[in-house]
Amino acid sequence: MIHIYWAGDSTVKQNSIATYPQTGIGQAFHRFVKNMQVQIVNCAENGRSTKSFMDEGRLATIYDNIQAGDFLFIQFGHNDEKPEDPTRYADPVVDFPENLEKFVNVARNKQAIPVFITPLTRLDRNGPQAKYHHDAWAESYRSAAKRLDVALVDLTRMSEALVDAMGEEARARYYMNIPAGKYAAYPQGMTDGTHLQPEGALAFAGLIARGLYELGGVYRDLLCDGYEEWLRQEAIIPEGEDERL
Repeated sequence: MIHIYWAGDSTVKQNSIATYPQTGIGQAFHRFVKNMQVQIVNCAENGRSTKSFMDEGRLATIYDNIQAGDFLFIQFGHNDEKPEDPTRYADPVVDFPENLEKFVNVARNKQAIPVFITPLTRLDRNGPQAKYHHDAWAESYRSAAKRLDVALVDLTRMSEALVDAMGEEARARYYMNIPAGKYAAYPQGMTDGTHLQPEGALAFAGLIARGLYELGGVYRDLLCDGYEEWLRQEAIIPEGEDERL
């Protein structure tokens, strides 16, 4: 059995029924991997950054359990970007890439395989009220991936393209923008451009699977047998690329 350990924040986290319909990408990703051969171990937690995840001993717990041949998916950024909170902030030039390297070392010291996943786009990243932007942290991921020779899935770019193409449709379908009285956990409703409903988690997990597919090799081997057919049905393969399948 291959295990995928997922280190991340609330956009990745495994949610309980108590917070339904909020759903993390790691929670939806199990649909894309080989049944009975690949197991997801979702260690993501709300509000964590690379810094706070390590400071709380969560990376140490992964180190104690991860084994040779396993994978460590590393997906942070939302909370590293908050300079008003020194317990979480990691500047993109020095601290963030240094932290990423520590995650990589944990995987490689145990003969596991690290994978960088850049942060999911916020819905209103270009809006007048946007306070945080992924740009510098996503670029820090890209530079660190080259320097450390780590596989990279650029979810930031892929999710930006998808959300931009969908326009306002993404607001109600993908993110936690829900009316009052519909869900017991949110009686007053919610307006949220960061966290995901099940359809959004599945869509963005599908983008990560697409990135793994394009990486090929051991990364593509994680994906379920029906993945290529799903790509065709969802029209995710651009015209003219079918010969790769």
